[in-house]
Amino acid sequence: MTLIQLRYLIAIADSGLNITLAAERVHATQPGLSKQLRQLEDELGFQLFVRKGKSLDAVTHGGRHVLERARTILAEAANIRSIAANLRKEARGELRIATTHTQARFALPAAIAALTLRYPQVSVHLQPGSDSEVLARLEAGRVDLAVISSAGAPPDTGIALPAYSWHRAIVAPQGHPLTSSGRPPSLDELAALPLVSYESSLKADSSLRRAFEAIGLRPHIAMTAGDADLIKTYVRAGLGIGVLAEMAMLDSDTDLDTLPADHLFPPCTTWIVLRRESVLRDYVLEFITQFAPHLDRREVARALATDTQPPEWPAVPHWRERPTVPPPNVA
Repeated sequence: MTLIQLRYLIAIADSGLNITLAAERVHATQPGLSKQLRQLEDELGFQLFVRKGKSLDAVTHGGRHVLERARTILAEAANIRSIAANLRKEARGELRIATTHTQARFALPAAIAALTLRYPQVSVHLQPGSDSEVLARLEAGRVDLAVISSAGAPPDTGIALPAYSWHRAIVAPQGHPLTSSGRPPSLDELAALPLVSYESSLKADSSLRRAFEAIGLRPHIAMTAGDADLIKTYVRAGLGIGVLAEMAMLDSDTDLDTLPADHLFPPCTTWIVLRRESVLRDYVLEFITQFAPHLDRREVARALATDTQPPEWPAVPHWRERPTVPPPNVA
C-alpha cells in the first residue's frame, strides 16, 4: 500500500467514481490509475468499488472504511510535510482557497495581494462555488481553507474563524421610485417588488426569506445568481431590485442607487474555515493575518492543535471598519 494508491482512491471517490476525471485531477493516465487501484484491492483482498461492466457503480462497505482512513493518512502526511517546510523556512508553495464568488471578487483581493508581496513564490488558487460546494472541497482535503458567510451560527465543519461582519444593500437603477423617495425602504415595499438576489435566498432557511416571513410577508424572488456582478447586471436590465452584500458595491457603480439594509436584515459573518488538527504553512497564517488582522496567530494555531474552538474570539469588526495590516517591507 502506498500514499499514491490512497491518493488515487480518494480522487476516484471525489470524482463521482469517474476514472477519467480522477486521472485528470491527479495528473495520471487512466490505465495507470486503474492499475494502482487493482493492486491496492489485490493487497487488501476485497473490492473497494462495486463494478457495473467497465464502470464503477458504488463504494463498497469495506471501501467506505478504507476511504475514511485514507483521508486521515493523507491529511497527516500533508501535516508532516508542512512541519518540515516550516522548519526549513521554506517560502514557496500553494494556497488553495474555496470560497464564494462575492468573497473572491470583492473581499479577498487585498489580502491575496499582500500575501503575494510577502511570499512571491506562493501561488494562490481560488475555487469559487456555493457554500455547500466550498465546504465539501474543504472536507475532502482539496483546499487549504474555505471562506464563506452565514447569518447565524458558524459552519459546523472544521474550525471557523470570524473574519468580519457585513450587511446587505438594496440596489436599484438610478431614479427608481424606491430610492428617490429619500427614506429607507421597508420590507412591505420590497415585498411588492421583484427582487434579484443570491441563489441562497431560495433556501427555506435563508435569513432574507425569514426576515419577510417573520412579519407575514413573502418575497418575490424574480431572479437569482451566484455572482454579485451578475445581480447588478440584471438590476441594470430592469429585472428587479437587487439585494446583495454591501462590499459588492463599488465606487464605479455610479449608474445604480444604493440604500443600506441594516434595519431590514440581520448581519452576516464571513468565516475562515480550516480543517481540524491541520498544520498550517507559515504563509497560510500570514494570509489569515492579512484577511482578519484581529485574529491572533498563536490563538489560531492553538485552536487547531487542541481541536477545540477558543472560548471567545475577539470582537468581529464590521466590513466598513476592518483594520488593515501595513504592507511588509520587502526592499
